Amino acid sequence: MRAVALEAKELRYAVELSAAGELREENGVALRAPAEWSPEHLLLAALVGCSLKSLRHHAAPRRVDVGAASGGARTLVAKRETDGRYAMVDTEVELVVELVPEPESNGLSELLGLAERDCFVGSSLTAGPSYRWTVNGRTIAP
Repeated sequence: MRAVALEAKELRYAVELSAAGELREENGVALRAPAEWSPEHLLLAALVGCSLKSLRHHAAPRRVDVGAASGGARTLVAKRETDGRYAMVDTEVELVVELVPEPESNGLSELLGLAERDCFVGSSLTAGPSYRWTVNGRTIAP
């Protein structure tokens, strides 16, 4: 058998911020975020959404349905000791999901770990987020 080199998948995204403060994505769809939302709030929202999208991505081939799903995130922005720059230094993500069927213990840990690892928003943060999952009403220990 011959090895075949695979090209890595690339995903491209773009946004534009107008002088009036309107955000639009590459297809012209506007984001109607309240003016009170900071870029940091938008990043946290993206982190929650990306984490749930990653969970759905990894659940599908395992024939696990992700039902109701919600979550929240919080962060501390402070001066990093390493370079003296302000950044998100402590970020926590809490996700509440329904999985049907619920994978057995090892399979569940693997699924949640993959969801955390492959959320590119979270993996792009220098200080990676910590996750707390509630699955089918049970809090899953990290």
